[in-house]
Amino acid sequence: YTRRSRAEYEKIAAYLAALAAGRKGNYLFFFPSYKMMLDIHAVFREQYETEEMECILQTPSMNEEKREAFLRRFAEPEPEKTLLGFCVMGGIFSEGIDLKKEALIGAAIVGTGLPQICREREILKEYYNERNMDGFSYAYLYPGMNKVLQAAGRVIRTREDRGVILLLDERFLNSSYRKLFPLEWEEYQICRLPQTAEKLQAFWADSQKQGE
Repeated sequence: YTRRSRAEYEKIAAYLAALAAGRKGNYLFFFPSYKMMLDIHAVFREQYETEEMECILQTPSMNEEKREAFLRRFAEPEPEKTLLGFCVMGGIFSEGIDLKKEALIGAAIVGTGLPQICREREILKEYYNERNMDGFSYAYLYPGMNKVLQAAGRVIRTREDRGVILLLDERFLNSSYRKLFPLEWEEYQICRLPQTAEKLQAFWADSQKQGE
């Protein structure tokens, strides 16, 4: 929370731009809150949005009609622009939706999904601590990673799907997080911004060869 600043948002926006530049297509970006989503979207529009891309945003209390209209944008055949959906982690677009194959080719997840500190969470943490168990993990870490995995799961829905999942938080390097990665993430790669474009280019080139 202490690092949430204009400089940090510019860094995150640069990663999102690199992901979107890797290949024309549809992407979802997930954020821990509406405020952070809006703040980073403002920076992204200011510095990176071009005529070749379009940003659409999840809004609070979207009704069924607006939700379906949002999802229909990802189902459009042969889109002329890259479509970027800005969403909230743990919200209506991070679980229970099927965007197969070219409908979604990448997702960025900003943050580890940790729930906000509240009395109920603290009671749960104390409950497990008193039983010599890791209260923090049960109250915060596991629910947060569940949201991360649900959001990431929007990209790969079938055996034919290929896409990129970008985890934007240094905490994902900690063993407590990495041991919760699914088996198919074993070959994950760590990269900083200068290497991101190169790794994406290599991934999409390899994907094209496999599809030929």
